[in-house]
Parts: sequence; structure tokens; C-alpha cells
Amino acid sequence: MIYVCRKEHFNAAHKLWNPNWSEEKNFEVFGPCANVNWHGHNFELIVTVKGIPDPETGFVVDLKDLSSLIKKLVIDKVDHKNLNMDVDFMQGKMASCEILVMEFWKILEPAIKEITPKGGLHKLTLYETPRNFVEYRGE
Repeated sequence: MIYVCRKEHFNAAHKLWNPNWSEEKNFEVFGPCANVNWHGHNFELIVTVKGIPDPETGFVVDLKDLSSLIKKLVIDKVDHKNLNMDVDFMQGKMASCEILVMEFWKILEPAIKEITPKGGLHKLTLYETPRNFVEYRGE
């Protein structure tokens, strides 16, 4: 099995806030991430596709097609947006990286399957900062 990765970048703002909690509890749990005026990150999304190389092209997936798909389905919807307010698939959800990467999976997995007939989406890695990131394998 071969694993092919594509990294994309986006900037977005968000706030971690549970409306069922008091202001004090939100700040206790989320700290500065509960800032009433939001805060932003320079996110990195790494999409890992697995599969068997096509004997005619040698590709598991055409990286131009993969990049276009990621940009169209995800990046264009979140780049320079407020994740809590501007992103349709995040409405009513906690804007944590954990929830965000799961939503990305729901969007990307079926589309990647279409362009990778002998494979599919293996893993998403979402960097919120250079030291904080999440990985998701659709489990």
C-alpha cells in the first residue's frame, strides 16, 4: 500500500465556547480560546490517500486533482472565515480541531473515493499551531 500526502493551508478564526456553561466555566476550561472577540490560526491540513498505483500512470491519485478537490470542498469554505459563524457545516457545533477534522472527513472521504478507484482517504492531519495538531482516520 502506498500513502500519498497533500498539504493545504488556510487561515480562520474561531472561539471555543459552550453555551450551556457560565462565562467563568468557559474561561476556566478554554482559557484564551474563549476570547469573546475570537482568535485565529494559520491552519495546515494534510490529506493522506492510500492505494495501489495505477499501472498506466504510476499514481495512486493525481495530486493536481486531489489539490483541486480539497480546495473546492474544504479550503474555499473555511479560508479567512470565522468557523463558528461563516461555515455552514460547523453551524451548531463546537469549533474545536477535533470536530473540524471530523467534518472535513465527512466531506472529503466520498469525493476522494471517486478519484482514487484503487484506494481512498486514509488520514487527515490538522495543525492548529506548529505544536498542536489532531489526526483522524474516520474511526
